[in-house]
Amino acid sequence: MLVLVAPGQGAQTPGFLTPWLELPGAADRVGAWSDAIGLDLAHYGTQADADQIRDTAVAQPLLVAAGILSAAALGDVAPGAVAGHSVGEITAATFAGVLDDTAALTLVRKRGLAMAEAAAITATGMSALLGGDPEVSVAHLEKLGLTPANVNGAGQIVAAGTLEQLAVLNEDKPEGVRKVVPLKVAGAFHTHHMAPAVETLAAAAKELSPADPRTAYVSNKDGRTVATGAEVLDRLVGQVANPVRWDLCMDTFRQLGVTALIEVCPGGTLTGLAKRALPGVKTLALKTPDDLDAAREVIAEHSA
Repeated sequence: MLVLVAPGQGAQTPGFLTPWLELPGAADRVGAWSDAIGLDLAHYGTQADADQIRDTAVAQPLLVAAGILSAAALGDVAPGAVAGHSVGEITAATFAGVLDDTAALTLVRKRGLAMAEAAAITATGMSALLGGDPEVSVAHLEKLGLTPANVNGAGQIVAAGTLEQLAVLNEDKPEGVRKVVPLKVAGAFHTHHMAPAVETLAAAAKELSPADPRTAYVSNKDGRTVATGAEVLDRLVGQVANPVRWDLCMDTFRQLGVTALIEVCPGGTLTGLAKRALPGVKTLALKTPDDLDAAREVIAEHSA
């Protein structure tokens, strides 16, 4: 059973879209999306530097566009389940047929702008904790006033809060944590700091007409599969101010009988987690079009 997943913010790197735009029709498709949302995706995906694509309002649409483009390049895919990490949930909604490409990019553009505006209120950020016991780490984070915003499984938790709180964490790590790594994001996502963005996103979601998922859509909220398009949108709205439970998503993959996992562009983060949390599952990350042939082989072997 194949699971198709999409990464979240922080996976982007300068120029990562460049080779994908060389595929037939890709530049025209990205150009049309850019016109629809008022953002030059090709420019930011090929020429912008790391600081420019760190901007939440840019990074989020760029990631969704790259995910849709790379998944389309695979050809016909029939995954047994789909999921995305944080903003990747919007990408996954296109895989499941809940949203079409333009609707997804319109929604993520509004999401990115609203979250960037919320992030500007207070200087905040996120840092990954590598190693340690999750229960010990969560208790320590709460003591420091931080939120365990991403519980990713495989021993990884992401803390979110003010820059001052994160600086204290860097000096006062939970017992057993080997390293604290600042993430390339511009705010404390999936915490109360993002509450102002929820209302904006709820209004944007009301303008959409979602279809029900045509395959199992696994939600970040609790790892459960979601049966209706309306509930997918409700969860997409709520998740901006609530923790991502990727650990529970991977538990569901296991329960569904996953045998292979493909992560769309810019892949790497979620396959890394799966290698540690889902031993024996074949994993493949789409980084460039050079990975497509290998991905198609995995699809042929593991699709339903």
